[in-house]
Amino acid sequence: MKNNFKILTLSILSLLGVTSCTDLEIEETDSIISEGFQGLADPSSTVTNLYGSLAGQYAGQDNYFALQEVTSDEHLIPTRGGDWGDNGLWRVLHTHDWSGQHAFIVNVFQLWNGNQLQASQVLDPRSNPSATNIGDASFIRAYSMWVILDNFGQVPYRDTALPSTSVPEVLSGQAAVDFILADIETAIANAPATAAASGNTSLRASKAAARYLKAKVLLNKHIYLGGSPDSGDMAEVISLVDAITADGYALQEGYFDLFLPDADTETIWSLEANTINKVVMGLHYNNTSIQGGGWNGFSTLAEFYDLFEGDEDFNELDANQEPANNQEERRGGVPTVGITFADQPYAAENDGYVDGSNVGYGFLINQQYALDGTPLKDRQGAPLTFKREFKDGSGAVNFINNDETTGIRIQKYAARNGDASISHQIVFRYADAHLMKAEAMFRSGGDPTSMINDLRTIRNTEELLGTVTEQDILDERGRELYQEAWRRNDLIRFGQFGRDWLFKAEGTINNDDYNVFPIPPAQLLANPNLVQNPGY
Repeated sequence: MKNNFKILTLSILSLLGVTSCTDLEIEETDSIISEGFQGLADPSSTVTNLYGSLAGQYAGQDNYFALQEVTSDEHLIPTRGGDWGDNGLWRVLHTHDWSGQHAFIVNVFQLWNGNQLQASQVLDPRSNPSATNIGDASFIRAYSMWVILDNFGQVPYRDTALPSTSVPEVLSGQAAVDFILADIETAIANAPATAAASGNTSLRASKAAARYLKAKVLLNKHIYLGGSPDSGDMAEVISLVDAITADGYALQEGYFDLFLPDADTETIWSLEANTINKVVMGLHYNNTSIQGGGWNGFSTLAEFYDLFEGDEDFNELDANQEPANNQEERRGGVPTVGITFADQPYAAENDGYVDGSNVGYGFLINQQYALDGTPLKDRQGAPLTFKREFKDGSGAVNFINNDETTGIRIQKYAARNGDASISHQIVFRYADAHLMKAEAMFRSGGDPTSMINDLRTIRNTEELLGTVTEQDILDERGRELYQEAWRRNDLIRFGQFGRDWLFKAEGTINNDDYNVFPIPPAQLLANPNLVQNPGY
């Protein structure tokens, strides 16, 4: 019975695939509610499946990740010849020229509401859930509903006790926030108090993960309600982060080591989500032979790269594969030779080098190298040098007709750790909690300069002089949390999602309508309580 809603939503999507946007005739079918629900026979299995679904939804470079990152100044995917054109699928996200029929918008609305439904089924008393089930399901429902609220501003919900023929209510604003916060409180009461650096226990809800989510909701609450941050909410954010710290979570040295599948003091919640898409999505076809080579897609804007300390035209690693030339640790760099295999983990091809160790991590710019230090070439035989600019064949700045090497590339999860056996992506991290506390302190009139500098010191970066500004906090969040699916949310909260950047569509600049996505047309037909968001 729990799969009925999937069949219904697939039917709607099938109709969308064969019907033009000007002749849309879709049966008014409830897209998120199953019929005849009488309780789950095995709620624990449903919880396990839910975590697996979340991992699948979080793993890819599309859907949720694309809506949070490609819509920002952090990622863009230019069309290179016939590659990554996809009828503008990727370009319109960066230009803010999307519609409610965009595949990723449709998928996120469907999938994350599906999470909510299954979590509600676990929580239904007829399912006889255990306290652990209640903690997990309350956390997942709160997180999933928050994702829908943050991205769409409206959350469809119907109690599983109601008849399947009743139309789901739609929560927004204060009602949505209150519902989500109530679920989080239930999660805090029922989830285990997991200590930091406890390995696989970070794959499930914990009190720390629930407190982190509550802090995130409260920090953004004024965006959903309108107005300014509430001082009481900011004080609670600070208290919540202090409680997370009391569980042993702390900043940890070795920035890129955090993204290995090892225990650390920063990972509050992670998923068994495969890293390979995040590895190959930006690499050139000739960067590495891992998984058959890169996809040569995702790049970043030069203005985002320039947020980091270091020479803008130099980003290489030294002989020990450490940042050289006074560039900051989080910017990473390009190695000029791979790592020899002695005492190194992960796979090798018996050539004396660790696979993928020639790729580097962080931001890849300029000449790229083979494992033995030979300069690589692109498919046309020209030097494989990643460039700051996005230009077409005539040399003009353009979003289409780019050559193979335009754009600086990003590697958060290193290529040598990106084979199919590595399934570890961080969702909630302590450094983010640390920065949320600093921001809450700032928004309630305090001075978080020392907190920002504590983070910068552990990242081997120069301390900021003077009192930090709002822009300093946003920039620090960008440097610390890039490619972790927070940039859109941050830019909205700091009032900069609508600012101009390269290739942004003129009509979308400084337009707050784009702070939320449109409701997919099929969902509007399915639920008359949903109303299309302004501007769409």
